[in-house]
Order: sequence, then C-alpha cells, then structure tokens
Amino acid sequence: MSNEEISELTQPQRDRLAFIELRLRFIGEIRRQDLVARFGIQAAAATRDIAQYKEIAQRNLDYDPKGKVYVRGEWFRPVFEYPVERVLAWLSQGFGDGEPLRFKSLVTCEGPALLNKPDLETLSVLTRAIHRKGVVEISYRALSSGLTTREIVPFALADNGLRWHVRAYDRRSGEFRDFVLTRIADARLIAGSTEEHEMPDQDIQWTRIVELELVPHPANVQHPDAIEADYGMDDGALRIRVRAAVAGYLLRRWNVDCTENHSLKGAEYHLWLRNHLSLVDVANLSIAPGYVTPTRSTDN
Repeated sequence: MSNEEISELTQPQRDRLAFIELRLRFIGEIRRQDLVARFGIQAAAATRDIAQYKEIAQRNLDYDPKGKVYVRGEWFRPVFEYPVERVLAWLSQGFGDGEPLRFKSLVTCEGPALLNKPDLETLSVLTRAIHRKGVVEISYRALSSGLTTREIVPFALADNGLRWHVRAYDRRSGEFRDFVLTRIADARLIAGSTEEHEMPDQDIQWTRIVELELVPHPANVQHPDAIEADYGMDDGALRIRVRAAVAGYLLRRWNVDCTENHSLKGAEYHLWLRNHLSLVDVANLSIAPGYVTPTRSTDN
C-alpha cells in the first residue's frame, strides 16, 4: 500500500493502524485484544487491522506463535510520523494514542516549547526494556564524568517539567538514578536477566511517598488568598503526595522556597514548604530552592 493509499483511509482506520505501530515501536508487541480494548471493535476487525498494517509494512512485525503475539520486526521502519511531545504524552498519560489529527484545533492554543527533544529510537529502546524488564546498554554524557558506557535496568519515565528522565538501576554505580533522555547518545537492548536488587521495589526513593505542605509565602505574598485560589488550597495549604525521587523536581519547577525560615526573596517565590523538617533523607531535595538538610540533634 502506497502513501497515497494510506492517506485515503478513513481517520478511524488510520488511528487503528497508527496504534498498532506505536505499540510495536515503543512496547515491542501488539495483540488483537489491545485493539479490541482500545477501540471497542470485534476480534475479527482487529485481525483485519493487523493484516492491513502488515500489508503496509511487512517487515515491521513478526508473529510469535509461542506467545501468540505480534512482535516488532528486526527491520522495523516507522510508517507514521509523530512529534516527540505527542509520543511522550501517549506514553505518560495513556491517551492521544491514535495518529495526530489532520484537522486544526477548534481554538487557538499555545504552550511553552519543548527545548530538548529526545530521540524517538532511543526512547523506543528504553520503553521496550521497561515493558519486558530488560537491560539496556547506553552511552551516556554525564556532567561529572563525561561520556561513559554503562548498563542500566530502566523501569519508569519521569518528567520534571523541563526535560524527561528515565529512572533505572545503574550497574556502573550500583545505585538507582535518573538519566536525562537527551544525554543518552546510544542505546541497545542486551541479553541477560535482571537481579532482585535491580527491581523497582528495591528503589527506596521511588517507593517512598512523601507529603509536601505548600503555603503562600509568608514574606513575599501580600495577598495570600490569591495564591490559595491559584492552587486550590484547603485551610491555606496545598498538600501533595509524591514519590521521594521526584519531590525535588516539583519544588524546583514551582519555585517553592524550601528554606527553614522562608528567607528567599523574589517575586517568583509565591510558595513556601512548611513541613521542611519532615523530608529528611529525600535524596533529590538538594536541587530544591534553598533546601538545607536539617542538622540532627544528639543527646549527650
């Protein structure tokens, strides 16, 4: 089927074929049931959609009779093109997983541009590894050590509001870490099993849930009721439960004053972290504005 013939398909047909490709490219597999569940179609229709996609891109999928699943072909080449933002939204939010609409939005919408855009092929290696709990060899450009090669066991993507990371166990350091997607120069799936200590449930910072108590800044805000309305606060506070591993990102993104005595000055600091003392041992608070680890008292 030519590109011209693809363009003549109805939008629902294009959506379903694009969904097949997205699953193959970023998850590594597609089942008939995935189409049935996503689009509410019959199994026979799902079979026809897969056959139609195979006609378009024969080398993009193979059938695994043992697992009874279609898997990504070794010579996979994408047919549909997507903006990076659309793919990341699909992966992180679970909607918008059809082909981008060919129609303009009903109203004009603008938002901040994504300045650093991850390579989609690198992203697809990581997402397939996350899905199958596999190991990835990456070439990574770190600010401290430069370009290094390391093996990681990825298990989640994380957006800090400015750039995307992958959370993974790093075999080189023996620690769970965040890796900036755009600093990964190369990535490939490698054979080998994962160990129990490399699994997400062993990542203390990931499994620990902390509560942040954010209040209008006592020194910088003259009318706290405006801030309370901005953030939908109850009793003058916004309480958010987040993973310890991402707490620092949130506090930094929203310019939350994390000093013990709300001492940061500036119009950008509308919020203050009131429960400063309860967040001891949250690792990435070092990037939060003004945060200093409380000194532990000792009894003589």
